[in-house]
Amino acid sequence: MAVPKRLTPKGAATRDRIVAGAAELLRRQSVVTTTLDDVLAHTRSSKSQLFHYFPDGKDQLLLAVAQYEADRVIDEQQPQLSNLGSWEAWQEWREVVVERYRSLGDNCPMGTLFLQVGRNSPGAQAIVRQLLTDWQRYLATGLEALQANGHLGPIDIDQASAALLAGIQGGVAIMLSTGQTTYLEAAIDQWLARLRQADAHA
Repeated sequence: MAVPKRLTPKGAATRDRIVAGAAELLRRQSVVTTTLDDVLAHTRSSKSQLFHYFPDGKDQLLLAVAQYEADRVIDEQQPQLSNLGSWEAWQEWREVVVERYRSLGDNCPMGTLFLQVGRNSPGAQAIVRQLLTDWQRYLATGLEALQANGHLGPIDIDQASAALLAGIQGGVAIMLSTGQTTYLEAAIDQWLARLRQADAHA
């Protein structure tokens, strides 16, 4: 893969526009059938522009879109994900997560993209690893905030945040097969119920 060039602010904005436009297009139609010409038309970009920013072509662009979608996973949980210091805040975050995945139905942009670029490619693995690391860190910080506010007794923060994230991912995987968020909701609700048993005020 070509070494990324250092971009000017204008160049970075152009690249971001192409990636965001490609992501919007790919949320509406198949990755397999979408061509670079489709992306060019949708983003109103020239072929020279596209290959300037993505010299390795479609796979490099898809990987950039996958990173964009990974960033959206976190961004679309904000500001709730950064403010989990009370049980009410956790419930609000729960509603945001469920609604996000309910709106996707049986379509997960990241999952579809990785089927095309290869889940086992170093680039795809790095994106998923960083997403899960960042997501778990937010959850762990939220649990620490509960403890600091006197709402949660001593627990293994790393284990609890990892278990919640695993439950979410399992619920999403089932949703992609069924189109139903029932399992995702059950995973989060059961986790919250068990955690509240450790409420310092209980």
